[in-house]
Amino acid sequence: MPTEDLALTEGSVDPDPIRQFHLWHAEAGGPAEVAVATASAEGEPAVRMVLLKAADERGFAFYTNHGSAKARDLTANPRASLLFFWAPDRQVRVAGTVEVVDAGEADDYWRSRPRGSQLGAWASRQSEVIDGRATLERRLAVATERFPGDVPRPPFWGGFRVLPETVEFWHHRDDRLHDRLRYRRAGAGWVIERLSP
Repeated sequence: MPTEDLALTEGSVDPDPIRQFHLWHAEAGGPAEVAVATASAEGEPAVRMVLLKAADERGFAFYTNHGSAKARDLTANPRASLLFFWAPDRQVRVAGTVEVVDAGEADDYWRSRPRGSQLGAWASRQSEVIDGRATLERRLAVATERFPGDVPRPPFWGGFRVLPETVEFWHHRDDRLHDRLRYRRAGAGWVIERLSP
């Protein structure tokens, strides 16, 4: 289908950016892989890929070890940007403040994870320097022996939610005349603005 047939117009998008995100994600298919950009308390930027686990009216949630580099950044400087990219011609950018996902919701998601992923979370001290793969495998063996049945959620593991202040939908157009529509939070609703490419 020609790019022009997929033009992004103010009249073609949902008035709610979360519903519009779900439309694009459904068309793309597959998991919602997202780049998460953070900055330390000193302003040092970092970015990494994670899997989005929830997107609803509250925001965009993902899970991690709370001792990880990204969790330390988000604790010290609770703002983040997200970037979703669906080749060849769509991306969504989200920016906003960050909150910790409550324990009950984290417990619910934890129980849905495969046992191997649960044990791996206990074994890994994420972002910590280790002396080799054997150290990680020893820790995994300890966790496997410690939890022969259900694996509880570690106290150091949970989620973060980005509360969007802006959500930008970008669609490729020929000659670099791309469509960019930005939803900007305005009270309880959203204002849609077209940005120059």
